[in-house]
Amino acid sequence: MSSADLAANGAAGEPVAGPAGPAPEVPADVGLLSPGWAGSPVEAATGDHAFLQAMLDAEAALARARAELGLTPAWAADAVGAAARADRFDARSIALRSPAGGNPVIPLVADLTEAVGGDAAAHVHRGATSQDILDSALMLVAARARRLIVADLDRSAAALAALAAAHIATPMPGRTLTQHAVPTTFGLKAAGWRHLVLDARDRLAAVELPAQLGGAAGTMAAFGDRALDLGSGYARRLGLAEPLLPWHVLRTPVAELGAALALAGGALGKIAADVLVLSRTEIGELAEGAGGGSSAMPHKANPVRATLIASASRRLPQLAAVLFASMAAEDERPAGAWHTEWEALREALRLTGGAARHAAELTADLRVHEGRMRAHLGATRGLIVSERLAAAFEPLVGRAEARRLLTRASRAAAADGLELREALAGDPALAGLIAPERLRDLLDPAGYLGAAPALTDRALRRTPRPQSSDR
Repeated sequence: MSSADLAANGAAGEPVAGPAGPAPEVPADVGLLSPGWAGSPVEAATGDHAFLQAMLDAEAALARARAELGLTPAWAADAVGAAARADRFDARSIALRSPAGGNPVIPLVADLTEAVGGDAAAHVHRGATSQDILDSALMLVAARARRLIVADLDRSAAALAALAAAHIATPMPGRTLTQHAVPTTFGLKAAGWRHLVLDARDRLAAVELPAQLGGAAGTMAAFGDRALDLGSGYARRLGLAEPLLPWHVLRTPVAELGAALALAGGALGKIAADVLVLSRTEIGELAEGAGGGSSAMPHKANPVRATLIASASRRLPQLAAVLFASMAAEDERPAGAWHTEWEALREALRLTGGAARHAAELTADLRVHEGRMRAHLGATRGLIVSERLAAAFEPLVGRAEARRLLTRASRAAAADGLELREALAGDPALAGLIAPERLRDLLDPAGYLGAAPALTDRALRRTPRPQSSDR
């Protein structure tokens, strides 16, 4: 079905006849294949209705900013504002007519002009270009979605702070390159997760979201002598930052927003990756409080929240890459680069918002199985503290010799299925060098946590950066 067919027939709601008969109606995207963000607060904040309202908000703000400067009669600005309600417009019709001009603002302006009617209609979209309205709408939607995302990141940070404090000295195996390394604590792990969440939260909150008002080619010529004042008033009415320059082809705001969203996805993805590993049946150190079921296996409680977060974290870098690629925009307004951003930015907001919602719920309900963590400290029969033992033997036999002998004893223990204590006792070069009571203490993994509790305590003193505004 061609765009021309859709544009000609879709607005009237009549199906277009094709080779196989009438085409079915095209319903809205209800998130059937998007469980990561379906039902999240950000879904509604980034839907077509939300974007339509944001574009109308931009048109109303322009008219009112003009009225403040005497460029538009106040009564006309009031008429534009009264008409600028999304529920009065047919978003599907606007979508089907948008291919003719390449963006949805052109048919929207036609519909808004008709809705305003009378003499006030002449003051709709006065001096603006389509990109001014759509870019401002993108920033409005981003600002509204960001508030929701930041709130969920704050929820996760608070839940992780509680977990870190509660488990500041809970020992567990530290794992490097998939293998047990040295003991750590779950408190330090949770504090590290929180640190990443706060990094992402602060970065996202700091991104400047500016209004756009440059006119046909970024010179603001159509706004006359009051152009700069108009731009300032327009941004103020929208609650967005006032840019130094029109940014039709200076796409730093979009690229920075994409980077911040990808960073948030990566931060939450790290939590998901750890939860997925540690909730495996054979590990069982963590579990989601409300795991998902299986269509075939009644016994399963799948870590679905971590799964959905992991899915989002893998997609967000590619969406950010699309937004960065769009910075290479030719001339004073580009063909294609700008258009590429719209869907990528919306999906990035949705994925991040969905992941943040799932992370807030996951961290609030996460179950920590301390017994399994402690049991796994003994899985290597003492080898997990071989670094500590090497340091203890070093003053007795020298650094190089201590490492060589501990390596030999560790390999013997692993090969013969012995406790490291038994391997040490059977090695003539090491046996008896350290008193049995002292050796027993050295072999206790819970006694080799290093600065983990202190690091956790220090990390918990970090607080989120305050937000001066939603900009």
